[in-house]
Amino acid sequence: MCTSILYNSNEHYFGRNLDYEIAYGQKIVITPRNYEFDFHDLPSQKSHYAMIGVSVVDDNYPLYCDAINEKGLGVAGLNFEGPGQYFPVEKGKKNITSYELIAYLLSNYETVEDVKQGLADANISNISFSENLPAAVLHWMVADKTGKSIVIESSHKGLNIYENPVNIMTNNPVFPVHLINLSNYADVSPIQPTNFLAPKVELNMYSRGLGTHHLPGGMDSASRFVKATFALAHAPQGKSEVENVTNHLHVLKSVEQAKGLDEVGPDSYEYTMYSDCMNLEKGILYCTTYDDSRIRAVDMHKEDLDSEKLICYDLFKDQDIEYEN
Repeated sequence: MCTSILYNSNEHYFGRNLDYEIAYGQKIVITPRNYEFDFHDLPSQKSHYAMIGVSVVDDNYPLYCDAINEKGLGVAGLNFEGPGQYFPVEKGKKNITSYELIAYLLSNYETVEDVKQGLADANISNISFSENLPAAVLHWMVADKTGKSIVIESSHKGLNIYENPVNIMTNNPVFPVHLINLSNYADVSPIQPTNFLAPKVELNMYSRGLGTHHLPGGMDSASRFVKATFALAHAPQGKSEVENVTNHLHVLKSVEQAKGLDEVGPDSYEYTMYSDCMNLEKGILYCTTYDDSRIRAVDMHKEDLDSEKLICYDLFKDQDIEYEN
C-alpha cells in the first residue's frame, strides 16, 4: 500500500511513500540515455530520455517503483490488488508489460498529454519479468511540470486513464470511487468550526484543530487518500528548494505508516520503507527512509547521462543519533 503526490509550488515535486513489509534491495537508479531497453513486445530502444528513480535492479534491468525523466515527466506504480487486471498480448495493440510501463513512458514522453495519446491503443499485458518476479498488480500516477497528473488503471473494463484533479493517489478502490468519497469530508477544515449544531448555545471549543475532527486517520487506502488530499490542498507554498522539499515530505509524513500498526500476516507488518521527492524541473531526487530521517539528494545531471550503464546509489542506510551535549 502506498501514497503518491504531486506538490506544485514555484517548481513541481513528484514522489511517494512506499509502504510494504518486505524490501527487495531497492536502490536509487539513474538510467542514462544510451542504456538499451530490450522491451518484451515493443522494439528495443538504444536511445531515449534519461531517468532517475527508486528501482529494483535484476539482471542489469531497472524495475522502477517510481521515477522521473530529464524532461519533467514522473511515474509511480502503486499496489492495485482487487480491481487490477492485465491481459494477454493482443494483436494490433501496443502491448506493454506492467514491469516495463514506467521505463517505456519515461523513455518516450514529456507530458501527461503525450502519455494519454501514446496509450490510446495500449494494452498492459500479463507477462512477468521472471519466474521469481511475477507481475505485480499496479496502477500508476503520472505527473509533469505543468502541474497536472493522471491515473492509469487496467481493470476488467480494460485500460482507463483518469484526470487527477487532487494530484493524489493511493490504492484500491478504483480512482473515481476515491474522488466520490472526498465529498463525505467536504466540511473538513483547518479553521475552527462554526457552531451550527446549537447556534444559541455557547459551546466550549476545548481544543485547537476541531475543524479536522472528522478527518480519517486509518492506514487503509481510502483514509490515506482523504488525509493526503487535505494535507496537500493546504500545504504552504515554499520560497526555496529547502522549503518545497520539506513541505512535500511533510504531506507524505501525514500518511506514513509506522511499524507494528498494519498487520498483513503473522508477525508481519507493512510500514513506510521510504519517502521520496523528485524535482521535475531540476532532475533531483530527495529521499528519506524508515531508519534514516535525514534528507539525501541525488542530482541526475551531475552524472554522465550519455552513458550506456546504469548508475546506482544505496537507498537504505542506518541513521546514527548525534549527541551535542
